[in-house]
Amino acid sequence: MIDLETRLKAILVEAPGLMRVLAGARDLRLPDWLVFSGAVYQPVWNRLTGRPIEHGIRDYDLAYFDAADTSYEAEDRVIRRVAAAFEPPLRDMVEVRNQARVHLWFEDHFGEAYSPLANTAEALSRFTAATFAVGVRLGANDDLTIVAPFGLEDLFAMRLRPNPLRPSAGFARTVQNAKSRWPEVTVEHQDRRSPGRAR
Repeated sequence: MIDLETRLKAILVEAPGLMRVLAGARDLRLPDWLVFSGAVYQPVWNRLTGRPIEHGIRDYDLAYFDAADTSYEAEDRVIRRVAAAFEPPLRDMVEVRNQARVHLWFEDHFGEAYSPLANTAEALSRFTAATFAVGVRLGANDDLTIVAPFGLEDLFAMRLRPNPLRPSAGFARTVQNAKSRWPEVTVEHQDRRSPGRAR
């Protein structure tokens, strides 16, 4: 039986937009980078439900970690550098954020406290829905590295559950948004399991 990580990689390589973003991010050599959120989980749900592989993908969240300069100006320089690396429409779809400075603006924007992160992978452990906590990076040999602190079982089961480590009032909004595009999704409101190991 094929393991879930192998299945995920096989699906992601069939998403042309995602693969172009991954290749571009690799070429930019940003520090400690990952692409995560919808660009990773949506191709899986699309494949499982017979939809086009990139159905519903509105943007590509490109995260990196640079604690040496957490100023807005430094992040903006990276944003402009990334934008210059892509042609439309990807140019307008790649959203870049320095994870080393998220704690500086998160509470004002979302109304919830957010302590500083130690690296980009740690950001996944803070996601509102554990199901969506999956990131990917493209290596020099075109190999994909998957980071999934809560495992991949919920993703492939199309089961949404809240983050067991960081409950958030935003979970209900996340569920509503997901079910509006993938009615097949089921919801588990209370976690009954311990978090899986990081991959």
